[in-house]
Amino acid sequence: MKGIMRPTIVLCVLSGTIFLYGQTINRYGTTTANFLEIGIGSGPSAMGEAYVAVANDVSSIYWNPAGLSYLTEPSALFMVQPWVADIDMLFAGGAFAIPKVGVFGIGITQLDYGDMDVTTLEYQDGTGEKFRATDMATALTFSRKIVSWFSFGSSLKYIRSNIWHSSASAFAVDLGVLVNTGFFSFSGKDGGGMNIGMSISNYGTRMKYDGIDSYQPIDISEFEEGNYGDVAGQFRTSEWELPLLFRVGVSLKPIVSNFMDLTLSADALHPNNNAESVNVGVALDNKIPGFGEISVRGGMKGGMNDMFIENTNYGFTAGVGVRFYYLGNRVITIDHAYKTMGVLGNVQALTVGFSF
Repeated sequence: MKGIMRPTIVLCVLSGTIFLYGQTINRYGTTTANFLEIGIGSGPSAMGEAYVAVANDVSSIYWNPAGLSYLTEPSALFMVQPWVADIDMLFAGGAFAIPKVGVFGIGITQLDYGDMDVTTLEYQDGTGEKFRATDMATALTFSRKIVSWFSFGSSLKYIRSNIWHSSASAFAVDLGVLVNTGFFSFSGKDGGGMNIGMSISNYGTRMKYDGIDSYQPIDISEFEEGNYGDVAGQFRTSEWELPLLFRVGVSLKPIVSNFMDLTLSADALHPNNNAESVNVGVALDNKIPGFGEISVRGGMKGGMNDMFIENTNYGFTAGVGVRFYYLGNRVITIDHAYKTMGVLGNVQALTVGFSF
């Protein structure tokens, strides 16, 4: 039965991918809370964000909730990522396992746009006042290995966006599966074969901004004299969808030894607000006995086609990481990522993680 079930699940995953990628409708600029599309973790970012089939740490909360099931020790992850236009992005997450139940995790993402000048038609250079805008998402995740080679995970998310006196909120769910096919296992070790991962992110309610800024006095008859200038009015705002994203990916370890591991990965993305794209990544983990690992990573976000598109926001990625062991199996990781984003400039990220 096991020999039949595993290929069957693989075929189901690939069949769903073919169906979804047959849709060709593009809906550029039709979603809100697009900060949800910014990747979490320096390691995944350095691999071109091709991580849905590689996910096995706290950052799985973002990439593929099913990957959280590989954690056996309580773990935490913290990321600082200065984004474009002086925007700061922070992430903090943690997870712990309950034997025979599963792994539970929580992740908090915050984007701070900094202080901005208040301008009006009369004072276009600024009134002297300042305002702030922030985005935040909190995810509660559960993941479990159904069998040794098949994992499932889901997240419930609360999303909130604030712009001065106005705000909007929404709820969403993420779903993910991770399958170790056993195919092309060069090492013969469990987990050394080809992995297939799939996730659906940000399937949820719409967002609609509301607040005291939308309440304004209205002159209902501006061409007539009378007491019409202070009628209470409210600007009606539209509802916007969240950036729904479907990912499917494969990863393979052609080299697994006592000295190094080589991981190759590729993800195909189908968003509801942009064109499809393909991310590719590679990671070389050099093992140092008695110390830990030193990792070198690289990738391409957007795929080969974007290499020939002028002013694309996709590009090459790279990074390094260090993994220390302490108190037996406890781990401290420090990772750095560098991403090129075309006309938007370059972005760097620093992540620190540990198990305890």
